Amino acid sequence: MLKYCSLYSGSSGNSFLIQSDNTSILVDVGVSLKKLTSALSSFDIDINNIDAILITHEHSDHTKGLSSVLKKYNIPIYINKATWDSLYELSNDDLNSNIQFFNMQEEFKIGDFKIFPFPIPHDAANPCGFNIYYKSKKLSIATDIGHISDKLLSYLENSTSIILESNYDPEILKYSSYPYVLKRRIAGSTGHLSNEAAGKTISKLYNSGLKNALLVHLSKENNFPELAYKTVLDEMEKHDNFSLDIAPRDIPSKMINIL
Repeated sequence: MLKYCSLYSGSSGNSFLIQSDNTSILVDVGVSLKKLTSALSSFDIDINNIDAILITHEHSDHTKGLSSVLKKYNIPIYINKATWDSLYELSNDDLNSNIQFFNMQEEFKIGDFKIFPFPIPHDAANPCGFNIYYKSKKLSIATDIGHISDKLLSYLENSTSIILESNYDPEILKYSSYPYVLKRRIAGSTGHLSNEAAGKTISKLYNSGLKNALLVHLSKENNFPELAYKTVLDEMEKHDNFSLDIAPRDIPSKMINIL
């Protein structure tokens, strides 16, 4: 069985857990090591039993705990070279033997999983999302994306399940206390994804077989879980046999089974 959950989600830190019967991986470690191990323990998982960690991009809310993990644990870290080089405090040290570089759009394998990294539009060195394949199932992870292009949509098509950003509501962002330059960044083409854009994306993916989605990276100031949920469903023409969940910010989500 393939299953997944969010351990933490939002600008204060992101990390996702994906498991099969024999393989456990994390995508991003944007919280302290103490928080990470605490969240894993809520599922009775020892961090020593994590087979690998994938990194999407270098921003601190996705890499905060990486240095501590590298120092204390023997866990392979899969990251692209440009992202690694942008982590100055890490890349200036001797290259840790657990660092495994991958190339964008080149598949690699971790235990039961086949992993395909694909480019995403975000203001980072070489940001990526991941398609994770297990038997006949495809889980896609796409967070921190400024817009959905046709090419990006093609990477997400035929997903059984998706972890997708639904960061902000445009009207709330418009009247928020954020400075203008930050509002422009968030709503820009390499910023974050709105609820409406997430809904349109999920609606299209539903027609290619999507069964469930987990909305992540919701802004604390510019969004509400109930609003994100309603907006996404309102964008879908139909949602029979479809499950939609919202990732909490500071606690793990429920574990979602992909049947």
